Amino acid sequence: MLNGSFKGLWNKAMLFMGALWAVLVFMIWESNQLETAADRLVFLTVVISGFLVIYVSGFFIEARNRKKSAGG
Repeated sequence: MLNGSFKGLWNKAMLFMGALWAVLVFMIWESNQLETAADRLVFLTVVISGFLVIYVSGFFIEARNRKKSAGG
Protein backbone atom coordinates (compact mmCIF):
# COMPACT_ATOMS: atom_id res chain seq x y z
CA MET A 1 0.00 0.00 0.00
CA LEU A 2 1.15 3.53 -0.62
CA ASN A 3 2.06 5.66 2.37
CA GLY A 4 0.98 9.26 2.71
CA SER A 5 -2.11 11.34 2.34
CA PHE A 6 -4.14 11.27 -0.83
CA LYS A 7 -3.48 14.94 -1.50
CA GLY A 8 0.27 14.49 -1.23
CA LEU A 9 0.33 11.43 -3.45
CA TRP A 10 -2.07 12.99 -5.98
CA ASN A 11 0.03 16.17 -6.19
CA LYS A 12 3.22 14.14 -6.71
CA ALA A 13 1.56 12.04 -9.41
CA MET A 14 0.20 15.11 -11.19
CA LEU A 15 3.59 16.83 -10.99
CA PHE A 16 5.24 13.82 -12.62
CA MET A 17 2.49 13.46 -15.23
CA GLY A 18 2.51 17.22 -15.82
CA ALA A 19 6.18 17.02 -16.75
CA LEU A 20 5.46 14.21 -19.20
CA TRP A 21 2.51 16.16 -20.64
CA ALA A 22 4.78 19.20 -21.05
CA VAL A 23 7.25 17.12 -23.07
CA LEU A 24 4.44 15.78 -25.27
CA VAL A 25 2.96 19.27 -25.76
CA PHE A 26 6.40 20.64 -26.66
CA MET A 27 6.92 17.87 -29.21
CA ILE A 28 3.54 18.57 -30.82
CA TRP A 29 4.13 22.33 -30.72
CA GLU A 30 7.53 22.02 -32.42
CA SER A 31 6.30 19.57 -35.08
CA ASN A 32 4.71 22.43 -37.06
CA GLN A 33 1.34 20.66 -37.12
CA LEU A 34 -0.26 23.74 -35.57
CA GLU A 35 -0.07 26.12 -38.49
CA THR A 36 -2.16 29.10 -37.39
CA ALA A 37 -2.47 31.10 -34.19
CA ALA A 38 -6.04 29.82 -33.86
CA ASP A 39 -4.78 26.20 -34.01
CA ARG A 40 -2.26 26.95 -31.27
CA LEU A 41 -4.84 28.69 -29.10
CA VAL A 42 -7.31 25.80 -29.38
CA PHE A 43 -4.54 23.28 -28.66
CA LEU A 44 -3.34 25.10 -25.54
CA THR A 45 -6.90 25.65 -24.32
CA VAL A 46 -7.77 21.96 -24.65
CA VAL A 47 -4.51 20.76 -23.07
CA ILE A 48 -4.57 23.15 -20.12
CA SER A 49 -8.28 22.80 -19.38
CA GLY A 50 -8.07 19.01 -19.72
CA PHE A 51 -5.16 18.82 -17.30
CA LEU A 52 -7.00 21.00 -14.78
CA VAL A 53 -10.19 18.91 -15.08
CA ILE A 54 -8.21 15.72 -14.41
CA TYR A 55 -6.44 17.36 -11.44
CA VAL A 56 -9.67 18.58 -9.82
CA SER A 57 -11.51 15.32 -10.53
CA GLY A 58 -9.01 13.46 -8.34
CA PHE A 59 -10.10 15.50 -5.33
CA PHE A 60 -13.77 15.02 -6.24
CA ILE A 61 -13.27 11.25 -6.41
CA GLU A 62 -11.38 11.26 -3.11
CA ALA A 63 -14.16 13.24 -1.38
CA ARG A 64 -16.82 10.90 -2.77
CA ASN A 65 -14.82 7.86 -1.65
CA ARG A 66 -14.35 9.32 1.84
CA LYS A 67 -18.10 9.99 2.09
CA LYS A 68 -18.89 6.46 0.89
CA SER A 69 -16.42 4.91 3.34
CA ALA A 70 -17.94 6.87 6.23
CA GLY A 71 -21.25 5.19 5.53
CA GLY A 72 -23.02 8.18 4.05
